[in-house]
Amino acid sequence: MIPLSVAQLTTVVRGEPHDIPQAPPRVTGPVVIDSRLVEPGSLFAALPGDRVDGHDFAERAVADGAALVLAGRPVGVPAVVVDDVVAALSALARHVVRTLDPTVVALTGSAGKTSTKDLIAQLLRRVGPTVWTPGSFNNEIGLPLTVLGADETTRYLVLEMGARGVGHIRSLTDLTPPRIGAVLNVGTAHIGEFGDRETIARAKGELVEALPPADDGGVAVLNADDPLVRAMSERTRARVVLFGESENADIRAENARLTPEGRPTFSLRTPTGCADVTMRLYGEHHVSNALAAAAVAHEVGMSASAIAETLAEAGPLSKWRMEVTERADGVVIVNDAYNANPDSMRAALRTLVHMGGTTRNEGGRTWAVLGEMAELGDDAFAEHDAVGRLAVRLNVNRLVSVGGREAAWLDMGAKNEGSWGEESVRVSDAQAAVELLRGQLRPGDVVLVKASRSVGLEQVALTLAADVDGEVAAR
Repeated sequence: MIPLSVAQLTTVVRGEPHDIPQAPPRVTGPVVIDSRLVEPGSLFAALPGDRVDGHDFAERAVADGAALVLAGRPVGVPAVVVDDVVAALSALARHVVRTLDPTVVALTGSAGKTSTKDLIAQLLRRVGPTVWTPGSFNNEIGLPLTVLGADETTRYLVLEMGARGVGHIRSLTDLTPPRIGAVLNVGTAHIGEFGDRETIARAKGELVEALPPADDGGVAVLNADDPLVRAMSERTRARVVLFGESENADIRAENARLTPEGRPTFSLRTPTGCADVTMRLYGEHHVSNALAAAAVAHEVGMSASAIAETLAEAGPLSKWRMEVTERADGVVIVNDAYNANPDSMRAALRTLVHMGGTTRNEGGRTWAVLGEMAELGDDAFAEHDAVGRLAVRLNVNRLVSVGGREAAWLDMGAKNEGSWGEESVRVSDAQAAVELLRGQLRPGDVVLVKASRSVGLEQVALTLAADVDGEVAAR
C-alpha cells in the first residue's frame, strides 16, 4: 500500500475524519478486512456482514496497531467514515492504480482462472515486481484489496476477474483498467445464473471491450480453440493474440500429452522461438492454461526459453487445485476440491484415469469422490448425470458420490450407464466418505476428490492424506 495521510485518505474516499488525535496517524501498512491480519500502520476496512460486522472489531484493530479504520459509522477510534465501505475501497484502488501506473493484466474465463493467474504471476515476477490476486479473490471486494497490496516498486498487477452476471466484469475493468486482457474459455460454470453460454460469452467479453486500442498498447489474449472466445476478436480495438493448439494460434502447443505421472508436456511455439515444456502441475487442462500465461509473458518480452523454464518450475500458488499427495503406503490423494464445474470435472476425471494407469500404481484402483457442481440451474440434473456416466465410460473403478440430490444424480448416471454393485455408491457427507475409503483403500490406489467449494469435500482429501505420513508432490 502506498502511504497515505488522514487528509489524503479522506479526499480519495470522500469521507469524514472522526476521533483523529492531535498527531494524526498515517497509513503505512496493508489494507485488511480481517482484524486478525492487522499489522502496524494498517488500514482496517470495517465491512458489514450477514454474520459478523467489522465495526465491532474496530477498537481491537486499532489496539493491535491499525493506524485508521475505514468505516460506515463512527467507531470510537481514529476513523474515516464513508457512506459505503466497499465503494470507498474501490475509490482507493483506483487512486493507487493511477498513482503507480503499473501494467495491469486481467483475465477471466469459465474455468482455469486461478491456475492461469498463478502461472502468469510466476512468469511476470521474473521480469519485475508483481502483485497478483490471492486465491480466487476476484470480486468487487477482492480485486480492490489485491490492488491495494501494490507499492511504488510494483511493475505488474495480475488480476483475476469473476462474474455473476452481465456487467460485472465491466465494473471491475472500470476500477482497474487493464492493458492486457486474457479470456480463457466459455463453459457452463454459473450457467444457472447466466442462462446460456452465449450470455456467458457476452459477460466475459466485457474484458476485451475494456482494453485500449492497439496503438495505445492494448492486447487481447484469446483462446483460438474456443469459438466463442475467438469470436471476441470482433469486440475489441486491441491487438489480438491467439493461443491454443490450433494451427492459427500465435502461441501454441504441439505434441501435447501427459507424462505417466499425469503432468503436461508439450512443445511451446511462439513467434520468436520454440522450447519444450514439462510441467510440475497435473492434468491436461494445464496445457491451455500454460499457453494463455505464455502469451502474456511473450507480450512483456520474455523469450520462449525463459517462459518454458518458468512453466517447468511453476507450482500451484492456490490450494486444493489438483494438489497431489502420495502417502507412505502408496495411496495417492488428488485434492481438487476448491471448486467444480462440468468442464473441470471432465478434465479431472481424465487425469485421474491417466494417473491410475501408470506403472507406479499398477494393481491399484481409481476412486472418484465427487459432490455437487453448484449454480447450474436447469442444467443441473443433466450435467450431474453426464458426469456419472463419464466416470463409467472412462473406466473409473469406484465412484463415491457425496451429498443429497446432486450426488444421487451422479450415482444414478453411473448406474444407468452400466455401473453395478459397489462400483458406484452414494454417501451422505464427507465423514461418511472418509469412513468408507478408510476401510477400502489399498496401496497403489489413486483418489480424486472434487466438488464445488460449498460442499467442503476438501476435508475428505485432507483427512485421508493425513492418515499416513505423505509427501505433497505438487507445490
